[in-house]
Amino acid sequence: MSVTAVLRSEWIKIRSVRASFGSLLAILVVTLLFTLPLYATEGQAEAGSDGDVVFGAFQAIYFAQIAAIAFGAVAVSSEYANGALRVSLSAVPNRSLFYGARTTVVAAAALLVGLVTAFTTFLVGQALLGEDAIGLGEPGALRACVGAGIHLALLALFAAGLTFLLRSAVLVLGLLVPFILIVSFVIGDAAGKAVEFLPDRAGQQVLYQQTPAGGIGPWPGLAVTALWAAAALLAGLWAVRRRDA
Repeated sequence: MSVTAVLRSEWIKIRSVRASFGSLLAILVVTLLFTLPLYATEGQAEAGSDGDVVFGAFQAIYFAQIAAIAFGAVAVSSEYANGALRVSLSAVPNRSLFYGARTTVVAAAALLVGLVTAFTTFLVGQALLGEDAIGLGEPGALRACVGAGIHLALLALFAAGLTFLLRSAVLVLGLLVPFILIVSFVIGDAAGKAVEFLPDRAGQQVLYQQTPAGGIGPWPGLAVTALWAAAALLAGLWAVRRRDA
């Protein structure tokens, strides 16, 4: 099969599985559901705990991270249900091609929905603020919108690579969701600057207008998250190439 045909088949598989397609759409839906009450009850100044007006506009992206991780995990775990991986490898015997196509589709879908989510969240939130709103021309705002989409795509790839390695979405979600919701904050109190190199916290640097004290900066932060995703993807590729289907 040609690369184009494999890419198309992988997209069809993701789109046709309710759990994976639903988790992809949840990136946008969940973020908007949290955006509305945040702005209705707090406003932008209070939403930004660090007093950064751009970061305050993206508070709901915190919840989109969970949805992006869920998408990456579920989009891969469907291959390990009912012997689906054996069928996929029968159609595409080149395991590297199969792996590359699946992760490419996950990345493209997550990036597209992530960008739509970031821009929609920003624009909807600012529309609710009236005179206190900021625009895309605000320093750091456009960068944050684009960076947020990239950050969500990298987290989806991070989860996808781990799922190929561990063969279980439940296990991956059981590790990553508590890590983002609880562990990184607990570690942050004890580890100091080292916490900024965790995959979720590093990528969030791009959401700030001004780099916070001790931060590593927006693009270096995304680069750190990309390294985490690359490590997970390499581990997943090793697992797919070495293990029995």
